[in-house]
Order: sequence, then structure tokens, then C-alpha cells
Amino acid sequence: MTLQDEIISTVSHEMRTPLTSIRGFSQTLLNSWEKLDDDNKRKFIKIIEEQSNRLINLVENILTVSKENSEILVFKKIDVNKLIKDILPIFTEKYKDHKFIFNESKNSLLARLDEDKFQQIITNLLDNAGKYSQENTMVTITTELQNEFILIKISDEGIGIKAEDVDKLFKKFSRIENHLTSKTQGNGLGLYITKNLVEKMNGKISLKSQFNKGTEFQIEFPLYNPEEALKCSRTS
Repeated sequence: MTLQDEIISTVSHEMRTPLTSIRGFSQTLLNSWEKLDDDNKRKFIKIIEEQSNRLINLVENILTVSKENSEILVFKKIDVNKLIKDILPIFTEKYKDHKFIFNESKNSLLARLDEDKFQQIITNLLDNAGKYSQENTMVTITTELQNEFILIKISDEGIGIKAEDVDKLFKKFSRIENHLTSKTQGNGLGLYITKNLVEKMNGKISLKSQFNKGTEFQIEFPLYNPEEALKCSRTS
């Protein structure tokens, strides 16, 4: 199956449920507005909002995959710790039933990266950690300096991943089936996109997981090197 066929198949399958929900609850609101109490109105509008966000996420992921070979990255010096701290409040608000802990490196962690793409990587991994772990559990972000590399670890206390399923995680349109993923919306593109972006910025991504205990993703980026950055700017 070609990439185009995969995209068409995924879009047709993934869009059907949210579009049906949006149409159904919109029609109910329009036809029965006077009969519905305020609680039900809020409930239906919330469902429409959630399904709209699901569609937006799907479209954004499909667009990212379709232009992955032509996308231009803009590299500059960024402070890894600062960007993670800027992103974290989004998830402490979104997943209020989780506890997010940031173990920040005492060292300055500067890297030559595309800022928007770095934020997308961290956002994808934190969102996964929140979605695929139970309420009242911890998500821990740790940053370290190891030799000439920056190491970022994002770990959760979720259901974990069976050893035979690990290789599937970074593949296009692949989802691991368990009781949490069956209740969570997704299209199997987030981790594929994450891995692709990490590698485009000269990084590596890996994971360690224990079934029923949790998962830890590790990302490694080269530490900022002024001489290397100058060399790249001259050749770009």
C-alpha cells in the first residue's frame, strides 16, 4: 500500500466517528434546544468541541506526514530546560488528575534545534504519558547532561508496553491495543512523527518499558557547539 493509499484509508476511517458525533449532537441541539436543560446543552457542546479537536489533530498529523520529505527546519540555539518549563503548564491543566514532576538539570542545556519542532516532540510525548496512564499517577520529566549530549527522559506509571509490541510504536498508523488505548482517541501517527522529527535534528529516541509498570522515553540531542553552528550557518 502506498503512502497516499494509507492516508486515504486512515482519513476515511478516523474522520467518520467524529464527524458523525458532531453532526448528531449539533442536530439534537438545533432541534431540541428548548427541551434540553443547561447541563445537557453543556455536555453536548463539550462533545462537539472534543470531536472537533480530534479532527484538527488528525488533519495536522496527516499534513505533517504528507510533507515530511520537503519540510524545512529552522535551526537556532535554544534552552531545552526553559522550553520544557514553558510547555508543562499546558499539561498540568489538561491532566489535572496527574502529577507532573520536572527534574531539571543544574547544567545549562543549550542545543541547536528547530524550536517549534522541539516543542512538538515534547508535546507529543507528554500528551501520550497523560493519555495512556491512569488517574492519580506521576509523569516525570528529567533532563541531564551526559558528556556532549543532552538527555531528556519522560516517564509515566501507565500500563506499559509488551516487549513484542515495542517495535510497532514508531511505525506509521500503528496503535497498541489495550484497555487504555481502546478508550483513547488516536490515529497512530504521533510517535512516528516524533521519531522522524528527532532524527531530522540529529537526535535519537528510544524507550524502556515494563508491562503494567510504566514507560520511559529517552531523547538524546547533541549539546550546542558554537563552532559547529558557525560552520552550518556558512554552508546553509
